[in-house]
Amino acid sequence: MQQAQDGPVPGQPVALAPGLLRVLAPNPGPMTHWGTNTYLLGEKSLAVIDPGPDDPCHLAALRAAIGGRAVSHILVTHAHLDHAPLAAPLSRDTGAPVLAFGAARAGRSAVMAQLARAGPIGGGEGVDAGFAPDHRLSDGDEVAGDGWALRALHTPGHMGNHLCFLWGDTALSGDHVMGWATSLVSPPDGDLTDFMASLAHLAETGVRRLWPGHGAPVEDAQARIAALKAHREDRTAQIRAALTKAPGTPAEIAARVYTDVPTALRPAAERNVLAHLVALSQNGEARSQGPLGAATPFALADAPLATPGPQGGVKK
Repeated sequence: MQQAQDGPVPGQPVALAPGLLRVLAPNPGPMTHWGTNTYLLGEKSLAVIDPGPDDPCHLAALRAAIGGRAVSHILVTHAHLDHAPLAAPLSRDTGAPVLAFGAARAGRSAVMAQLARAGPIGGGEGVDAGFAPDHRLSDGDEVAGDGWALRALHTPGHMGNHLCFLWGDTALSGDHVMGWATSLVSPPDGDLTDFMASLAHLAETGVRRLWPGHGAPVEDAQARIAALKAHREDRTAQIRAALTKAPGTPAEIAARVYTDVPTALRPAAERNVLAHLVALSQNGEARSQGPLGAATPFALADAPLATPGPQGGVKK
């Protein structure tokens, strides 16, 4: 995760490849980089991928970029507020159906669904809770229009209902794989075990280039996927090493591991650590004191856990 730098001008269509335009939304920030990339695929009749946030200026920019052309499909990679809200008004404008894996909670792993039912675990950052597609897409489903064809890949991890869309030997990768930053994985919407499996699923396609939800195109998709896998494995090793020294809550472990993270990104770092701790708990390498949660102490499976002190503090 990084701070946004100067980038493309919001609202101005940019041709990335024959038949592919990008229109940048005006929502830059620590978690969105320059803003959300909305893609227009096709020539005479278009597919719109990730319409973007509920912003009238962005909707106007999309209408201008579409011009007099028809829109046959609106596709959404996942139900976050920076990707999905304009799908409904754009559908009303154009008559095009909205396609996605499912509603905001669709695709959650059994572990994450159980966590959500068990009690407050936090999370839910920026979820478009009311999102619902007109048509659901499953892994491997194909969608075709005038001069273009896409294949949906279910890639949960950043969010349970996340899809990537294969277009030839490239892919519109949403927030699953980006070049400028790693993806937030925040339970119960995010699942690290699923995220790692989805990296492998995308790599198996042989995809060459990626058009991500934020930031510039990723020119060497396979190298980037491999780097993200290695990064997550390294982070898991760092968290395991931190637990070797002492048990801790996700916030305490994050403070030991993320030593150079800006204050604005510390909450996201803590959520990522929680995702790693949940994964370590699921594979038997760590355990928690009480129900899994954002404030729960964790320790290695063979180490003693902290116990509450007489004034609500912690003693070892």
